[in-house]
Amino acid sequence: MNQDINIKKLQKNCWRQSKVPGEFMLQMRVPGSMISAKHLERVQYICQTWGNGNFHVGMRHTLNVPGVKYEDIPAVNDYISEYLEEVECDMCDVDMETDAGYPTIGSRNIMACIGNTHCILANYNTQDLARKLEPLVFPSHYHIKMSLSGCPNDCGKGHFNDFGIVGISKMVYHYERCIGCGMCIDACKKHATGVLSFTEDKKIAKDTCCCVGCGECATVCPAGAWTRRPTKFFRVLVGGRTGKQSPRMGKTFLNWVTEDVLLAVIGNWQKFSAWVLDHQPVYMHGGHLIDMAGYDKFKEMMLEGVTLNPEATVAQRILWTETEYRAQINVIPLSEHPKAGPRK
Repeated sequence: MNQDINIKKLQKNCWRQSKVPGEFMLQMRVPGSMISAKHLERVQYICQTWGNGNFHVGMRHTLNVPGVKYEDIPAVNDYISEYLEEVECDMCDVDMETDAGYPTIGSRNIMACIGNTHCILANYNTQDLARKLEPLVFPSHYHIKMSLSGCPNDCGKGHFNDFGIVGISKMVYHYERCIGCGMCIDACKKHATGVLSFTEDKKIAKDTCCCVGCGECATVCPAGAWTRRPTKFFRVLVGGRTGKQSPRMGKTFLNWVTEDVLLAVIGNWQKFSAWVLDHQPVYMHGGHLIDMAGYDKFKEMMLEGVTLNPEATVAQRILWTETEYRAQINVIPLSEHPKAGPRK
């Protein structure tokens, strides 16, 4: 292929370069990791018409089509316009042009577990929240990775995203319903933080300081003595990342916040990113931007204009624990090691 290809422009258009010259892979975003099954026919058509016939489920739950020739990209972008209209504009209320494919890939696909539409452990509807968050972060050239988990099991791996949203519940104990079976105590000890114990009259006492809001007690109680409060609450993890140099787990930024607070906080992300990068978006993890600004400035800007609910707590400081791979050890060749014997 003799023509020059603007790789960076294609990357912003949700196309990924292949090791085969002139071939690319389309990444179709799936907000909240759930769409109508009818769209799979469209993906199949793209794979068999312009791709190499194969299909890849992306690590961020994207629908990936490998093997597309560079000259076919305009045709594919035109074909997916209806998908973008239905999934981004109609389903998520995103304001974007759809006639030339994706306008940007800055904000990554919002991943989500199945949530409480199916899972008995989940504390909220993850897809519904993803659709509310999508227009706050997309389209944008500022990089962000976000994952939603219905409960503290964190199946969505929010601990390794810029923002991890975990659903938690404030539990209500109905004394009169309790039959003293102890199933909630066993479940809390096995699956959570062990904050439940028996009282002298075989009822339940709870150490509220360490409850993580998982709702396991309500899941196992045969008498309905534990129920979730109707109000949905969330834990917000920040700064998690993978990578070659300094991967780390995210840490709790906010705890016991309500949905309106969460949406207001995420709504400040673009402004914070622009401030840190001086309005020049570059490919950097959100955790790196927090490091550049400092946690105090991050906290100040992300909470600007936000009225916290009474139950909410905010981390006053965050102590990161990173795995540092660079220059950790001075490697001595085996032949030069003082205890090495003669080489055969």
